[in-house]
Amino acid sequence: MLNIEQLSYWERKTFLEDIDFVVIGAGIVGYSTALHLRKTYPSAKITILERGYLPSGASSKNAGFACFGSVTELLDDLDRTDENRVWETVARRWEGLQYLQSIISIDQLKLETHGSWDLIMPEESAILNDLRSMIPYLNQCTEKITGHSGVYSEDQTLIQKFGFNNLVTSFYNKLEGQLDTGSMIRKFWQICIEKNIDVLFGIQVEGFNDGSDGVIINTTVGEIKASNLMICTNGFARELLGEDVKPARGQVIVTERIPDLHIQGTFHYDRGYYYFRNIDNRILLGGGRNLDFEGETTTEMITTPLIMNKLTDLLHNVILPGKEVRMDYSWSGIMGVGSEKSPIIKKISPHVGIGVRMGGMGVAIGSQVGKELAELF
Repeated sequence: MLNIEQLSYWERKTFLEDIDFVVIGAGIVGYSTALHLRKTYPSAKITILERGYLPSGASSKNAGFACFGSVTELLDDLDRTDENRVWETVARRWEGLQYLQSIISIDQLKLETHGSWDLIMPEESAILNDLRSMIPYLNQCTEKITGHSGVYSEDQTLIQKFGFNNLVTSFYNKLEGQLDTGSMIRKFWQICIEKNIDVLFGIQVEGFNDGSDGVIINTTVGEIKASNLMICTNGFARELLGEDVKPARGQVIVTERIPDLHIQGTFHYDRGYYYFRNIDNRILLGGGRNLDFEGETTTEMITTPLIMNKLTDLLHNVILPGKEVRMDYSWSGIMGVGSEKSPIIKKISPHVGIGVRMGGMGVAIGSQVGKELAELF
């Protein structure tokens, strides 16, 4: 790749000089930040820099869940975190999903709201009474946030409905759904181009120096100067910042096409650490980070036998019992997590802002985080 100094006058003038805002990261947060900046600054020169030829984090590698909290996840969060913080996070997720739909239409997102189920297996029987007793409280709190009553309910028909094995019961969330991650990211890019926002791929930011009149951004192709810098790299943020955010790898598999697949919806298990859904007559299944938290705190984008074996076991023994199904795809994506599930949105200097730590809920909160980050400038 050519260094900036090797580019023509036209290239440097058009794309790399006199930039008002540089946004690092062509994911949900980065695109949303740039789009909201465009609303506020109609004539500003806005440039997004992305290290890969496609988004490198989790924005185009996630499972496409439009979700805001399963019963077991919320119970676990309430045991660990202040109640008000938990519901603030849920509200942010819900509001973020609504804001995402204001940017990209339901048809373009390919959003389908079939609901979601939290699967309860025999090893969780000890907490079943606690979960059941929580339903009225969860419904009361989510109604205040969403305006919908009876969001959560127990569903004991799931085994008969979809043929799952080794389940005790399940808890249904009627408002959650699924979308097409690839369609979403492509539309974000298209809207940015329509709004005269430049998106430059294959440029990795290695550091930056903030001065009194702007920021010098050190990249793999040379220095880029801008008046302001927004860092939206989520799981990769630790490479540039000293904030409370660390990478969390998520591993995913997708099966071959399955004739007459009748499973429809999104499904969670074990506090959301495992998740699966239908897509194009296939099953997408991911998770298992809790099997090796230390090992999965990495930006290395590979899959591991430990987690792949667990996902395959769930597929064959719980989701599609008795069926021999081949895997067509496997990959990993890098999320950003920390000591809290709430994102970090702030200015770290007059010219530099950050919007990171999506906590594995980038689809839900990413666009809202981008909006809030842009509003700081």
